[in-house]
Amino acid sequence: MEKQPRLLSSRLCQRHKQVEVVLNRSVLAWKETEKSKKRGSGTSSTAQTAYSHAVQVCEIVAVGKTKDDDRDNRRSQKKAQQLSQLYPHAFTVSYIRRTRQHQWRCSDVTFHCANQGLCEQWIQVINEQLSLLTNRPKSLLVYINPYGGKRRGKRIYEQKVAPLFRRACISADVIVTERANHARDHLKTEANLDKYDGVVCVGGDGMFSEILHGLVTRTQTDNGVDQNQPDAELVPCSLRIGIIPAGSTDCICFATVGTSDPVTSALHIIVGDSQPMDVCSVHHHDIFLRYSVSLLGYGFYGDVLTDSERKRWLGPARYDLSGVKTFLSHSYYEGTVSFLPAENNTGTPRDKLQCRSGCCVCQHKPSSKDNKQWKMSEEMEKSDKDGHSDWSVICGKFIAINAAGMSCACPRSPKGLSPSAHLADGTTDLILVRKCSRLDFFRHLLRHTNKDDQFDHSFVEVHRVTKFHFQPRHREPVSLEDLSDSPKKTGFRPICSAQTTCNYNTARSSWTCDGEILPHADIQVSVQCQLIRLFARGIEEQQQQQQCVFEDPCTLWALEPSTH
Repeated sequence: MEKQPRLLSSRLCQRHKQVEVVLNRSVLAWKETEKSKKRGSGTSSTAQTAYSHAVQVCEIVAVGKTKDDDRDNRRSQKKAQQLSQLYPHAFTVSYIRRTRQHQWRCSDVTFHCANQGLCEQWIQVINEQLSLLTNRPKSLLVYINPYGGKRRGKRIYEQKVAPLFRRACISADVIVTERANHARDHLKTEANLDKYDGVVCVGGDGMFSEILHGLVTRTQTDNGVDQNQPDAELVPCSLRIGIIPAGSTDCICFATVGTSDPVTSALHIIVGDSQPMDVCSVHHHDIFLRYSVSLLGYGFYGDVLTDSERKRWLGPARYDLSGVKTFLSHSYYEGTVSFLPAENNTGTPRDKLQCRSGCCVCQHKPSSKDNKQWKMSEEMEKSDKDGHSDWSVICGKFIAINAAGMSCACPRSPKGLSPSAHLADGTTDLILVRKCSRLDFFRHLLRHTNKDDQFDHSFVEVHRVTKFHFQPRHREPVSLEDLSDSPKKTGFRPICSAQTTCNYNTARSSWTCDGEILPHADIQVSVQCQLIRLFARGIEEQQQQQQCVFEDPCTLWALEPSTH
């Protein structure tokens, strides 16, 4: 790599010690120096310590003149008093510091200068470099859900996020929502989006879904796209979406950042990170239903959510109770799944290649030619009565049908429903769990909490697809153990029974779409590749976190002698 020339280099003071500070277009670096006289001679030499520090310019939050109140209060010490007289002026650099478990924090380092002109020069040059980072937002539209989670959204924003935005000189127009879908409706019709660089939601996955639907709908309306057409090519949103986690579930934030921490998410917004994301459009014939970015679930997960809606008074505990109840019911549903495999994609659901920051699979974005081929394949499937097409058709009895547009990782399931699902590759992982014993299904669920392959069962299959349809089998609702069993055999079977003991539920289940119940079971799903962008960069690997500086900071001092 070609070494970049220095923009500025000075001998300053930091923590009562002399340091040499160097700035180029990519890195701000500093290291301690200590002057000592050699024994037996009147000459002095500079011994450079092994300790050096470096920060990427793109991860500097702000720089400004240090206030007197922020100065170190240990000036009673003789050495500190002497240094403060030699370096009476100071500036402070706020930068991102990585901590444990993908969390970021804003740290400060203060440098003391010998004269005011030098101090102002450092502030000016660093600010000039920050101004060149055009991806950083300057104006944001913020929606706060005051009722989500533990009703802490407003406090989280005011105490943890707003101070960081002010420090980074980001202006924010804040709207505290007063009802369900307030943010969605405001974005669709009223918001003047031309004056903003992004939209931020403070809340959980439900609040994000409101922002998603409002922003995508507004974009399609402005561009004359009919969302009710399943084959419509949707226009990507120009504004990025930021998520400040403050809800009972923060799956999307966890999958795109690696943690559900408000400060970390705020810092990703400040530095202007951009993570593209696929969105699934869900239709019932020619009627648009909803958009989905995380999980579409029929059968088990649909039943869990449907039952939990009747227990909202229990709070988040309702999901555990409904989950146990649905597991013990052990129902399965008949239907037909047809899907278009992602033939041109470079990954598979079982390749153990996880989606991380700079993901090579997500960079393999399908071309417009590929999209036309997919549409032609769908037309062939519609017109070919014999079923000879690129589409695959599976008829059967299913305990669960899931479509994961991302890993769906969360603290309870560190790897998620589909560990190798990708955020922006134009596909979704279709997971089919066929009729099996209650014990086998329990084993499948248990593998979501550990490192074992949850697809390594004879009754589970997974396909990476770009489109799929589901058609349930309609029957009169009857509660039977199986069609061959006696009607008297109701209730729960022994959990360790080796036989397949499902309750055959002839009524339809419901689809859960990112936590919302869909009104129809017969649906068509199409993946819209990279329809939106988030203020995120994907989950960083440990190596990426360690390589936070593009070049070895030690080489910065080898370029030329200090200029001040």
